Amino acid sequence: MALTAAVKEELSHLDVKKSSVRKAEVSAMLRFAGGLHIISGRIVIEAEVDLASTARRLRTAIGEVYGHNSEIIVVSGGGLRRGNRYVVRVVKDGESLARQTGLLDARGRPVRGLPSVVVNGSTADAEAVWRGAFLAHGSLTEPGRSSSLEVTCPGPESALALVGSARRLEIVAKAREVRNVDRVVIRDGDTIAALLTRMGAHETLLTWEERRMRKEVRATANRLANFDDANLRRSAQAAVAAGARVERALELLGDDVPEHLKYAGELRVAHKQASLDELGRLAEPVMTKDAIAGRIRRLLAMADKRATELGVPGTDANVTAEMLEE
Repeated sequence: MALTAAVKEELSHLDVKKSSVRKAEVSAMLRFAGGLHIISGRIVIEAEVDLASTARRLRTAIGEVYGHNSEIIVVSGGGLRRGNRYVVRVVKDGESLARQTGLLDARGRPVRGLPSVVVNGSTADAEAVWRGAFLAHGSLTEPGRSSSLEVTCPGPESALALVGSARRLEIVAKAREVRNVDRVVIRDGDTIAALLTRMGAHETLLTWEERRMRKEVRATANRLANFDDANLRRSAQAAVAAGARVERALELLGDDVPEHLKYAGELRVAHKQASLDELGRLAEPVMTKDAIAGRIRRLLAMADKRATELGVPGTDANVTAEMLEE
């Protein structure tokens, strides 16, 4: 997951000045990384992230934008989780921050999606929503056939809100439920690149594009190599089958075969896996590919005509199923 960490590290240090954009990012981070808890009758906000730099960014924004104090708790990794996790906790002003960031509505009820002020905000706000969601619970896999950028969502409402934010950026994202977990997924390489640009991960985008280009070049080379191998195999099989037909033609015609056709046929029989080009170069004097092909064609036609007159199997009788297999 090196690319994921690289994106989050870069986004954690992105300088954002506009207050509404910072608010949209904080709202998204708290929605996708956190939750509301009741402790001793008091609402407490907790947001768990996987990088210390992300936790510091969230804590700084909560203090500078909303004026609330928060603390960072380090949770050591264990079991399936590797590495430390970082929990940003707001205890004293939890309810006030929850209302300000849209985690609670005006009546104090939890909001399942994103607050309307964020959903209906500017394009920069939509970018901030994606930045916050990715910092909270996003991942980016290596470019290739199974490449994807996805965000794990706390519920279907937040997933649909994130899809809507992507649509405002003219980016196509899909909400999916995988093993009872809601996710928003982007698989198209160009779309992933566009979203990384929108979020502000320009340095990581260069790395991702470089790896993507390298894999595409390698895949193209492999496809061409496989194509060439298949063509060579088919050419060799066709040459062997043609050699078997020529053997049968020479048997059918015996001494009646014209000398120039017999010479071409004997070349074919002697070099069964050679291409027509190679047969032409082996001839004395050297012949073109078309000249060799024409002589063999006439030889086979004469032999098949003789077989029809005699009522016996033609030149195809010597061709086996193995010669025609791919």
